Amino acid sequence: MLMATLYSLHIFAVMVWIGGMFFAHTALRPTAATVLQPPERLQLLAGVFTRFFIWVKVSIVLLFVSGLWLIHIHGSFAKAGWHVHLMFLIAVIMTIIFGVIYAVPFKALKAAVAAKQWPAGGAAMAKLRRLVGINLILGLFVMVIGVSGRFL
Repeated sequence: MLMATLYSLHIFAVMVWIGGMFFAHTALRPTAATVLQPPERLQLLAGVFTRFFIWVKVSIVLLFVSGLWLIHIHGSFAKAGWHVHLMFLIAVIMTIIFGVIYAVPFKALKAAVAAKQWPAGGAAMAKLRRLVGINLILGLFVMVIGVSGRFL
């Protein structure tokens, strides 16, 4: 029962974080850019990311707690396959990138929206989008490794 719970929490957290990035990067932002003017678009995106980033933080905690617990149950990092080591490394990198996203462009986006400085908000959103794109690519890669790594 414990293993099923840990794996379920782990997969839930992956789906929330990577699925949210995929949706925001490929559907929400491009659509908002075509139908909304910068003030409305930036207000919408700042609000969406404010809510989404709460779930990203929860997902990060769930991923590390469940992942490390699963590694512990299976013996240790020394007994883990290469794919587990690679997933952990990428998770650390993605978490650092998220920290940068949250501390720099997201903070700048919220400040620009609050001050109604739309060009500054657009610049912050462009940086945020690039970093989310990098994390999305890493996240999709780690999903493939997570699913297929033990078979390679």
